[in-house]
Amino acid sequence: MRLIYFAWVRERIGKPQEDLDLPAGIETVNDLLAWLRSRGEEYEQALKHPDVIRVAIDQEHVDHDEKIAGAHEIALFPPMTGG
Repeated sequence: MRLIYFAWVRERIGKPQEDLDLPAGIETVNDLLAWLRSRGEEYEQALKHPDVIRVAIDQEHVDHDEKIAGAHEIALFPPMTGG
């Protein structure tokens, strides 16, 4: 599965994207965010407030309880600001 990181999420993790094989038991966006936070300090810092992270699965914005089975791409965004 390809994970894509945008804006300060990308800056804090230190990479724009990565391809990962997720471990068993990662079924929802919430599960994914919790697992990513366990991958190291940079992920913990980027995702320490998961409730503000916006997520898109295959380019469609979804809620954190959304199932990720079958997804090809998951994008993580910080909150959007107007302007």
